[in-house]
Amino acid sequence: MSAAIQVPAVFARLGRRLPAPFISLHFTAGLEVARRLKWLTPPAELEGRSFAITVEDLGLRSSFAVRQGAFRPVWGGAAAELELGARLADLLALMRSETDADTLFFQRRLRISGDTELGLIVKNWLDAAPRPAWLQSAGAAR
Repeated sequence: MSAAIQVPAVFARLGRRLPAPFISLHFTAGLEVARRLKWLTPPAELEGRSFAITVEDLGLRSSFAVRQGAFRPVWGGAAAELELGARLADLLALMRSETDADTLFFQRRLRISGDTELGLIVKNWLDAAPRPAWLQSAGAAR
C-alpha cells in the first residue's frame, strides 16, 4: 500500500540541507490555505500551542503554532510542545484516512513525543476532520 513509496536518497540529502525556517514557512502556508478553505480548522484547545512535524525520510522538520485560530511558523528552534514524525508514505496515508494514528503508532511508524494530552487532542481532531474529495480521489488514483 502506501508504505511502498520510496523516497530517493538525493531528496533526503537535499531536505536535510534546507534551512528550517524555509520548511516551516512553506509547510505552515499550506496549513493556512487548508484552514482558509475550511478543510482544516484547529479547535480552540490548540490556541497558543506549538508543534513540529518531521518527514523522516525527507529530512524535513516544520515547526508551527496556532495563534488567534491561524497556523503560524515558529522560528528559532524552540522546543515544540508536541512532535510528530513519520515517513512520507505514512503521513500521506494518515492524511487520506487510509490508516489511523493509533495503527501507525503501535506499528512504530509514527513517532510522538511531548505533551501526551495535547497529542490526544490533535489525534481526535485529525480523526474527526473531514477530508476534501480531491484528497480521497488522489489516494485512489495510484
